[in-house]
Amino acid sequence: MSANPAAAAPPKAKSKKMLIIGVVVALLVIAGGGAAWFILNSRNHAEDEEGAEARPHAPAAPKVAPTFLPIDNMVVNLADTGGERFAQIGLTLELADAKTAEQVKLYLPSIRSAILMLVSQRSSEELLGREGKEKLATDIRREVSKPLGYTVAKPRKRPASQEAEDEEEAPRANKPAADTNPVRQVLFSSFIIQ
Repeated sequence: MSANPAAAAPPKAKSKKMLIIGVVVALLVIAGGGAAWFILNSRNHAEDEEGAEARPHAPAAPKVAPTFLPIDNMVVNLADTGGERFAQIGLTLELADAKTAEQVKLYLPSIRSAILMLVSQRSSEELLGREGKEKLATDIRREVSKPLGYTVAKPRKRPASQEAEDEEEAPRANKPAADTNPVRQVLFSSFIIQ
């Protein structure tokens, strides 16, 4: 009984072919799955980017919620000719924390006096515009910050031609340094001029 080498060869060749076909099929399945994942992932990523561009980016939430300190309404005569105009102003201070609110309360009589002096130096025409109100809010913030030991920089006045150039370069401008002043901003709760 001799073994026929020709008869044994076909099963080995057949098993090699099956192994190669199996490996090729497995590679095609893996490659197809990887391609499908890549396409779906890139679509989702593109939709996320489009959605992010359509939605404005929400500012990062502050670590500590601010404290708001309302100040009683004030009635002030304005610097108009004849002294016939007056303003009734309600303010709320946005402060970093409750500790700062307690410090501000200690100085409230002198702060109110300083605010009354600031407003009484303005004319109704000056206070009717947004720019005048913003300047007043900055000046009030400066007065509230003084007793706490902080300063608020005065805006520099520039020629109109320089302001136009600055507006064009605004996107390239560097961000200012972080403001450590615990008096974050002055908010107007009411503003009536008669």
